[in-house]
This record gives sequence, C-alpha cells and structure tokens, in this order.
Amino acid sequence: MTSIQFSAMPTSYAEALWNGGRDAYGRLPETLVSDGDGYPCRHCLTNIGAGEELLVLAYRPFPDLQPYAETGPIFLHKQPCRRYAAREVLPPVLTTSPDFIVRGYSDNDRIVYGTGAVTPIEKIPAYAAELLARPGIAYVHVRSARNNCYQCRIDKAEAPALVEAGAFVSP
Repeated sequence: MTSIQFSAMPTSYAEALWNGGRDAYGRLPETLVSDGDGYPCRHCLTNIGAGEELLVLAYRPFPDLQPYAETGPIFLHKQPCRRYAAREVLPPVLTTSPDFIVRGYSDNDRIVYGTGAVTPIEKIPAYAAELLARPGIAYVHVRSARNNCYQCRIDKAEAPALVEAGAFVSP
C-alpha cells in the first residue's frame, strides 16, 4: 500500500496572510471571532477555539489559474499557529464530520475524473493511498462533503519537500 502524508497550507502563505497579505482574490481577509463550532484552520489543521479570532479568505490550492483551479473560502487562525506536522496521522479537522470528498488530481493540476468520492473519515487514508497508487494521480484533495471547501492535501509520503516548498500556494 502507498504511504501517504496529510499536508496543510504552506507556512509561507499563512505568514503572508498574518502579515497583511491578500487572498486569492486580491482582497484582505475578513476577521471573525470563533463561536467554537466549524472553523477549521487550514494551517494547523485543528478547529479554532471559541473566542479566538480567525481570518476568512479565498484560497486557491493550485499554483496557477486554470479551469480546474477551484477557489473557495477557508479559515486561518488570526494569530500565528504551528503548521500541522503529524503528516501520516488523520488531522483533527478531518474528525469533525462523518465524511469528506476525496478526489485525485493529475500532475498538471486537473481533476482526474472518476476519483471523487464522499468518503467516511475512517476510510480516507486507505482511499487516498489507493488513488495515489494509480498512474496519473499526483496528489489528492480532501474537501467538505457538504460545502466542497478545501480541507487539506494528501501526497505520497516520499515527497515531503514538494509540499512545504509551496507547490500549491495561492497567489
């Protein structure tokens, strides 16, 4: 079975936002206060606690604009947080819903048709490994099964440098 790793938003992009940078639409992020329910940070991959400030922004987890480069809303702690590091372990944000969409993408960042599936959380690692073992699938996205919001990326475990280097950074 293919070994996998869960990857959060690159720190370089989170730092740009924490320092006043703009989102994928060229806008400044909005600031909200968490009520403690449903605000997963895409950098530390944990839920943002009640009373904590958070940023809401448009995120495009693809390197370039193209027809398959989905952009959507995400949340980020307003104060710097540590990037998710337990790459082989299911991140805490993926335990908050009974299922998620898991979908494969090619090395030219296009959806590989027929790979998207609403997947129960306990089956996410196995389905991602199955997808990454297929020829033509370079990486996998995990997205909300209810709203299609980007949660995180899954790569083959033998490619850690690619992820932190910013291979899927919004502008």
